[in-house]
This record gives sequence, C-alpha cells and structure tokens, in this order.
Amino acid sequence: MTSPSRQKKGAFAFRPSLARLVTTKRLLARIVLFFEQLLPPLMPVLSVIAFYLCASWFGLFRSVPDWLRILLLIAFAAAFLVSLLPFRTLRWPRVAEADRMLEERNGLPHQPVTVQEDEPAFDTPFGRALWREHQTRMAEKIAALDAGLPRPDIAAHDRFALRAVPALLLVTAFGYSLSINGGSIRDALQAAPEQVVSDPTVRIDAWVTPPSYTGRAPIYLTADGSEQAPIGIPQFSGLTVRVSGGKTAEKVVFRKANGEAQDIAVQADTKPQQTAASASGQPTAAPASQALVAQTHMMKLQENGALEVNGRRWSFDVLPDKAPEIAFNGLPKRSVNGALEIGFTVKDDYGVQEAHAEIVPVETDPTATPLYPLPEYRLDIPRRNARDAKGVTSRNLTEHPLAGKRVRITLVAKDAAGQTGRSPPHEMVLPSRPFNEPLAAAVAEERQVFALDTRKMPQAIALNEALTIRPEETIPKLTNYLLLESALARMKLAKSEDALKDTAQYLWEIALGMEDGDLSLAERKLREAQQNLADALNRNASDEEIKKLMDELRKAMQDYMTELAERMQNAPMQPNQNAQNTLRQQDLERMMDQIENLARSGNRDAAQQMLSELQRMMNNLQAGRPQRGQQGQENSEARKQMDKLGEILRDQQKLMEQTFRLDQQLRDRMQRGETDMGENDPLLDEMKPGENGEPQDQQQGQQGKEGQQPSDQMTAEQLREALKQLRAQQDALGKQLGELQKSLGEMGMKPGPGFGQAQREMEGAGRELGQGRGQPAVEGQGRALEALRQGARDMMNQMMQAQQGQQGQGPNGQVGQGDQNGRDPLGRPRRTQGPEFGDNVKVPDEIDVQRAREILDAIREKLGNNPPQEMERRYLERLLDIQ
Repeated sequence: MTSPSRQKKGAFAFRPSLARLVTTKRLLARIVLFFEQLLPPLMPVLSVIAFYLCASWFGLFRSVPDWLRILLLIAFAAAFLVSLLPFRTLRWPRVAEADRMLEERNGLPHQPVTVQEDEPAFDTPFGRALWREHQTRMAEKIAALDAGLPRPDIAAHDRFALRAVPALLLVTAFGYSLSINGGSIRDALQAAPEQVVSDPTVRIDAWVTPPSYTGRAPIYLTADGSEQAPIGIPQFSGLTVRVSGGKTAEKVVFRKANGEAQDIAVQADTKPQQTAASASGQPTAAPASQALVAQTHMMKLQENGALEVNGRRWSFDVLPDKAPEIAFNGLPKRSVNGALEIGFTVKDDYGVQEAHAEIVPVETDPTATPLYPLPEYRLDIPRRNARDAKGVTSRNLTEHPLAGKRVRITLVAKDAAGQTGRSPPHEMVLPSRPFNEPLAAAVAEERQVFALDTRKMPQAIALNEALTIRPEETIPKLTNYLLLESALARMKLAKSEDALKDTAQYLWEIALGMEDGDLSLAERKLREAQQNLADALNRNASDEEIKKLMDELRKAMQDYMTELAERMQNAPMQPNQNAQNTLRQQDLERMMDQIENLARSGNRDAAQQMLSELQRMMNNLQAGRPQRGQQGQENSEARKQMDKLGEILRDQQKLMEQTFRLDQQLRDRMQRGETDMGENDPLLDEMKPGENGEPQDQQQGQQGKEGQQPSDQMTAEQLREALKQLRAQQDALGKQLGELQKSLGEMGMKPGPGFGQAQREMEGAGRELGQGRGQPAVEGQGRALEALRQGARDMMNQMMQAQQGQQGQGPNGQVGQGDQNGRDPLGRPRRTQGPEFGDNVKVPDEIDVQRAREILDAIREKLGNNPPQEMERRYLERLLDIQ
C-alpha cells in the first residue's frame, strides 16, 4: 500500500483535492475487486441453501422416515461446509491492483494514476520541470474515474449454466409450499407428523357462530382445512360440525392448546335411530341406510385449540370476553325532591346488557328482620352504544325505609356472557324526603322504625301514642288525629308480613297527606306512569300499548302540574329558588310528543333516553313550602328588609316623576315669558324659547295626555317653591336607606356598593331641589334608582347564598327549579311578598315589535325634515339615543 508520503508526490503535492478524490476511487475499486473474488465461490453455498429449501417446501422431510430425514440433514450440512472451503483464498486487493483496474476500465492511456508515483530517470532541472508538467496533464484526467460494478465472470466458472437449476426449483417449491400439502423449513428439525388418512367420501360442513351480542357474522370453515393461521373467534362461540356421507360415526376431536383431546359429542336429535321395523325384529337394510344419515356435533369454544376430523385440521384463536367495567361519573347526589341521581360510565368489549346500583346499609344488625328487601336501582344503559357509554339515572328512593340512613353504593354491570364488573363502593346518606311538617316527619319516623326491624313494633306504637297525648296542642286538624288513631289500631293488629306492609304503606300515605295533600298522590301516579312507560320501552312493547301508556303519562303529568301550580300560587317566593331555566307546560307537552313519535318510529333508545331526561327534570321541580323554625324567622326578617327596600324604590320612583313633572311645567312657564328669574339664572341657559316664542309641540302633547294637575294653575315662582319643598322627601328617603343598610349589617349581610352610591346621589339630588333646579335633580334621582336596583341585586345574591348554605342546597347542593323573578317552575307569575325592583324584562310579541318600528320610523322622518328649533331637534335625538 502506498504510504501517505508517496501520495503527496506529483500533482497530488500541490492539489490536495485531487489526492482525496483518487483515494476514494481507489477504495471503491478495491471493494469491486473483492466482490469479484467473492461471488464465484458464493454460488455453491447458495445452491446448497436453495436445494435445502426446495426439499423442505416440497415436503420431502415430512414424507420420509426419521432416519432418512436425519441422514439428509447431515448431507446438507456437510455440503454446506464443503462449499465454504474456497473462501480461504479470499484476500483484500492491493492499491496497485486498484490503480490498474481504474486505468483499464476507464480507458486511460499513459497510466495517469500510477504516473503520479513515479520519478524521472534523470534528475535534471529541465527533466524535472518536464516531468511535473506531464504529471499535471495526467492528473486532469483522473476526475472522471469510475470503478463500475463487479464483473465476477461467473460464466467462466459455470460453463454449462447449472446455476439456473436451483433457481428454478426454488421458485417452484415456494409456490408449492402455499398449498395444503406444502412443507415448512422446520420439517427437517422435527419429527414427521402422524399420517392421517382422509376418507374422500365423507363430507364435512363446519362453521363457527359467534354469540349474538357480539354482532359478528358466522365463520364458515373451508372443506379441506386450508386455513394457515389460527382463526380468531370470540369466546363462547358455538362450533358446529356436520358429518355426512361415508362413515357417519367419524370421530370429531377438539385438541386443546395443552395437547388434551376432547371428543365432541353428537347432538341427541341427529343420532341414527332404529326404525320401528327393526325394533320389532324384522330384517332391514340398516348398514346401507344409516351410512347416509348426517350427524351434527356442537360445542362451545372457550379456549384455544384445534378441530380435527377426517384428517383435516382447523386451529382457533379464542378472543377472551373481558368483564365489563363500570365507575361513578362524579359523586352520587340528591335532586330537589329527594331522588338519588347517579352518573356513571360503563365499558365492555361487546356491550353491557344490564347495570344497577347495589345499595346496602353500612351498619347492619344480623338479627334484624327488615320488612322490605334492599332498594332496587336500575341504571339506564343505552342499547345502541353500550360498549362505551356514559349516562345519568335518577330514581326516587325516599319511600324506602333506608332513606336517611348511611348506605354503601356499588355499581354493578353485567354483560350478555354473564360476567359482572363492580365499581369501588361509595358511602353516603341515602336521600330522604324532607318534611317541613313536624307531625308528618314523626309519622314517617314511626314507619321507619318497624320497617327496618319488625321486632321494634312496640317502640313504633309507643311513638304513635306519644303523639296523641295532648292532641289539642300538637294536632290542630281533627282529620290528622283520626288518621293517627286508625294507624295505631292497625299497628297493634298487624301480625303477618302482608299486614305489616299494608300498615307501613298506610303510615307513609298519612305522612305525605299531612305534608303535601293531593300533591304527593299526583307525584306518585306520575312516577308510576313514567316507570310503566320505561318498562314498556325496555321490552319493545307494541305501538298500541305505548300509546295507552303515553295517554296515562299525559294525564298523570297534567294532574301533577295542576297540583304543583296550586302549591306554587299559595307559597311565598323563597330566595333559594334560582333555577337556570324556566320549564313551561308546552315544553313538557312537546317532550312527551317527541317520546311518543320516537317510540312509534322504532327509535326506542332515543325515546327511553328522553324519558329519563324528563324524569330528571321532574325530580328537580320543587314546590314552594313555607319554612319553619329559626330559619323561617330569618326568612321573615329578610323579607321585611326586602319590603322596605321595595318601598324606598317605589317612593324614589314617584318622587322622580313628580320632580320631572314640576320641572317640565316650570320650563313651560319660562317659555311663555311667565318668569321673574334674573338674567344670571342658570335655567335660562337651557330653556330658550323658539324664534316666535311658541312652546314646543311635544311638551304640549305630553301635558295634554297627562291631564290637568293641581300644579297646572301654579305660577313659575310657586313651581320653584314646590321643587324646594321636595327636598324634605328626598332627604327622608336617604335617611330610610341609611337605616336599611344598618339593619342589613346587624343581620350579618354586607350592604353592596350600590346602596352607598344611591345615598350619595340622593344627597346630591336633595341639594339641587333645595336650589329649585329640577333637571339636575331628576338626573341624580335616576342615578340613585339605578344604584338602588344594583344594591337590591347584590342583596338578593347574598340572601340566596346564605339560604343555600343553610337549607337550600341539602346534602348535595341541589336547589329548586324556580325563578328569582317571581315565576314558578312552569314559567307562570306567582304571588310574592318581596319587592318589585323594576328590572323585569318582557319579551315583546310581534304586534309590539311592529308598533315600536312604526314609532321609530316616524321619529326618524321628522328628524330628517330638519326641525327649525334646536330644542325639538335635541328632543328627537334623545328619543333615538343618538347624541
């Protein structure tokens, strides 16, 4: 190899780039020369490998005895080792060989590569200069050098082209290996499989039927068992094998993955039966006829394995059916009417069939004898998207004796295969029905005592007798007293389970009647109608039954809404009723119509989901009930303050209207020249008469509409004195507002900034009135009104927050579905005792909108005519609010 010092001779010494280029070309040339040496001895090695693959793929190793298979394997191994002997002569090409190859294959004369390494024969100055010039010219030809591809000249080593034989055999063997009789390259390393003789007269029909809940189509197996890879099938799929022709007693075996063989039994109804003639002893051609009878073998596939019948084999990869997963989506919570609302997420590979909540008491007495079983809580699972679903279910369990007790809730999901999944348990107090009537709550407690343990009936009787010790003080209604006495008699006579349940139901109805009257009965009928419709949708009932149940639901809904509306009208508004939306009667009617249309059109899932949503909405309706105890006193005190605030708002509104009227009349007097004010009075700057001294048409029209007032006969000076006298009323309102803020502070409420702003504006308006300035006073009074409304809203928010923190939220922070603007859940106005703050917004109908549009057009038209007087133009601009 040429040393680096020699590489710097000739033109390489002063052209380094040319030296690097030649070094790269030499490396490529040496690689090409090496492969030219390698390929000829590699052909025997490849031929031996090709012959081994051909023998394997043609199935030679599996068709010969084991001793011959081993002998062939040794022969191929020896041939492979012999073919590696020529590789001993391989060597890495030298640089000189690479230079000659580059010059020869690129057709370069005068050896331009090697000449760079030579030295002149005579070392004279002229000879050295001439030789350097020659090296430079030769170096310019090196830039186009190309090593090319290897030229091993295999034909010289294989003159008869025998190399084509293993190549053709290899291609043919590969194609044959794809058939059912083809071999494998592993056959030489394993014992030959047992030879199974296939009877061509036997017909095999086999198929796999996945479970119906998977939604997958049946899989038909090929008649010759040519499936190469295992067939993936769901767990619990049904395997059916039908054998006909030949010998019907053909053995059908399922071989498990561990090698254990299991015979698949014949179905009882497909076994060959002896005819009546043979049973009586008469000779028949049984052997010939029975051979034509088909037999059916069936089994459930639960693990991996292979089906073997008549020399054919089908492998199965059973996909396990995972157990469903279910979890809480948020914590269970209590709705307004006491219903338990549970959000959940459920997941399963083929879909969940059923889910429910398992509710058990935390503290149990093993010796107790409860009257009722544990509560049932079925979760609403969508049938079409049950593989990965999310939902919310609301059920009313307030009637169960466990209501109000601490329970442990666990969600349980079950798939079609019978597998179950459970969620982590959650402990909470089971929502109970809130009773505002003490007597109703006591009756419900009696029922709960012996319903949880029938052995405690004497204790429940004692509670009932305690209620009736002094009935004239504790039971104001005679009807309630008679009901308690009747219930006491039933409790003493009840011995059997049915009698005890009847007594418990009777006590519950008494409690509901004392609390809500007919509303509870209507609510129960509505709940029963909803449950009946849900059950009918779940079992795919007929359209006639759906229509009948929808009619019952509409009637129950109408009765419930009637009772609820009466309760709302008779109940005072409570500050904790701040619903997000207003539910109207037509909304409910529209929802029920949609449920019926969806059910009749076949979309039962959507109908069931909408019915569940309707049930949730109804659970969140709360009839207004008067509060009791200390909380009722607090609400009463708060209502008093609200009433005071309402009076201040009304008085301020009236005072502003009176101030505005007096100011307008004063301006009218000044325009007619009836004034004795000085020239420096500030009112003169704002009340200039027209060019002809005529009053404005708009002001005359307004005065005409208002009718004759006592101030119409007053002079300008009298009107100015009347304005000054209004200051006392304004100062009195400011003082009342200050007292209101002090009272709110004593109640623990912080007066909002609106009240402070309103008091400052009132003081400013009073000063303006004291100087007889009407217009600035009206503006200040308007700002005071707006600040009062803002303070009222802040006051209402604080009262609602305090109410929610005390009893409005309940255990889970739920509030009733009402409206702080004095409307019940059905959107109808209700009787209230609180103030009207003047911020109600009425949505105009089409007639009001059209009338307003006509008025605006008339104002724009008059303003477009360029009114001659400045005051009239300014008035029209104020009407259009385009200052």
